[in-house]
Amino acid sequence: MNVITAQPSGGPDVLHIARRPVPSPGPGEVLIKVHAAGVNGADLREREGKYPVPPGAPDIMGLEVSGEVVSTGSGCTRFAAGDRVCALLIGGGYAEYALAPEGQCMPVPDGVSLTDAAGLPEVYCTVWTNMMDRCALQAGETVLIQGGTSGIGCAAIQIARAHGATVFATARNDEKCAAMRTLGVHHPINYKDTDFAEACRAATDERGVDVVIDIIGGDYLPKEVELLAHGGRLMIINLRGGKLAEVDFGHVHARHLTITGARLRPRSIAEKSAICRALEANIWPLFADGTISPVTYAVLPFAEAGEAHRLMESSRHIGKIILTA
Repeated sequence: MNVITAQPSGGPDVLHIARRPVPSPGPGEVLIKVHAAGVNGADLREREGKYPVPPGAPDIMGLEVSGEVVSTGSGCTRFAAGDRVCALLIGGGYAEYALAPEGQCMPVPDGVSLTDAAGLPEVYCTVWTNMMDRCALQAGETVLIQGGTSGIGCAAIQIARAHGATVFATARNDEKCAAMRTLGVHHPINYKDTDFAEACRAATDERGVDVVIDIIGGDYLPKEVELLAHGGRLMIINLRGGKLAEVDFGHVHARHLTITGARLRPRSIAEKSAICRALEANIWPLFADGTISPVTYAVLPFAEAGEAHRLMESSRHIGKIILTA
């Protein structure tokens, strides 16, 4: 089969097509003929050699795919050859065939194309487990989503809005703020000309917000802690802006705050499978009735993986970038 590899590590130009044997599914695994694969920030860092790959992960990028089941290993009962699925992977999605634990496979939601489905598993699993499960966002609460036009941001906006929250979200220009408004953001914030914390306080009568979903870290962290309302929760999904910050923990102590973080990729198959079942139960019906929808910015062939990575690095995109096999 053809695969996309990054050897040696480096910029987008190191991505190239290589040949590998088609893998065989082991116990509890499903072999998928890949139709499309989602591009994620972790792929870029892995390409650069800056992302620690979990033990047992293939040396091929790609954390989510859509396609058709070709064969199954022993013990598989949910899916059979010919089923159309999307799947959360530990790696290996940039290939014509990919293995996934059966528990991390999901039927393509009604009303979603097979191509668009490739961009759902990673971001929706991330948002569900962090914002809805660990942070327990409730109807009537307020949430600030940093990077609202990223794949995670677009998913978080739609899920939060569908569950009755008031949504604040940040983006780098007015075009992206307009796009966020169409997704349901009540208060889009252009962080280039507006202080996000001041904007949130002004719109909440100085109360602050209940939940912050942060994909930046660094200097954002102390401002986010200070912005949280009593009982507020800060979820750190990424630390692209830096791992170190000076935070006044007096706010945490005085206002009963919770600060937490999580990575999806290293979690166990059982944990990730449980998240997938939660999506099927709680989010997939919202695709079917049109409450939420995929946000796909660009679809490129696997041969143009380098261009897909350059596009993601430019931050021009709104939503997901998809590669088709």
